[in-house]
Amino acid sequence: MKYRVESTAPSATRQKIGYARVSTGEQTLQPQTLALEAAGCSRILTDHGISGAKFIRPGLSEALAQLQEGDMLVVWRLDRLGRSLPHLIAIINDLADRGIEFKSLTESIDTSSSGGRLVFHMMAALAEFERSLISERTRAGMLAARIRGSRMGRPPALTAAQKQEAVHIIQGGQPLSVVAARYNVHIRTLRRAIALEAVEAAPDGDLRQDN
Repeated sequence: MKYRVESTAPSATRQKIGYARVSTGEQTLQPQTLALEAAGCSRILTDHGISGAKFIRPGLSEALAQLQEGDMLVVWRLDRLGRSLPHLIAIINDLADRGIEFKSLTESIDTSSSGGRLVFHMMAALAEFERSLISERTRAGMLAARIRGSRMGRPPALTAAQKQEAVHIIQGGQPLSVVAARYNVHIRTLRRAIALEAVEAAPDGDLRQDN
C-alpha cells in the first residue's frame, strides 16, 4: 500500500488526461466525456464496448502512455478504470511511482489533496484486508483437508487397484497403447502411474509410441 512518491516536478498539474469507457456498443460515452471536459481534461481517451474486467484496453493503454510526470489521469467513476479493487490499486500506485496524480469525479477522489490520498489509503487497506482473508481461508481449507486425510489437487488418473492391474497386463505382453486406451489415459500418464520396472518390461516399440 503506497501513495505518493515524492516528485521533483512542479506542484501544479501540467495537464489532465481523461479516460472514459462503456462495456457495450449500445451505451454512449457522451455523459462521461462531457463531465471530463468540464473537469478541464485537454485530451480524452476512450474504450467503447470493452469490459472493465480486461486489464489491457487500447484506450486505457494510450492514456497511460501519454501521461507524464506532473499530469493527472481523470475518470468519471472508479469502475470506468477497472472493476477489480486490486487492479485499481495497482494502476493508481503505478501512476504515483511516475509522479502522476489521479482523480475520480463521482467518488471525489483526488490524490493531489490530502483528503484524496486518505481515501486512497483506505481503499488500499481494504484491498489488502480482502487478500489476507482469502489467504487465511485457503490455508484453513488446506489444513482441514489434511486433517480429514483428503488429497490436495486433482485426483489420480488411476486408482491403486488399476495401477496394479495395469502392471500385470503390461507384464503379460500387452502394448502400452492398448493398456492406456483401456483405462482412457494417455501413455505418458500410464508411464507415470505404474511402477518403473513394469514400464521397462514393456516392448521397446511400444515405449516409443509416445515420443
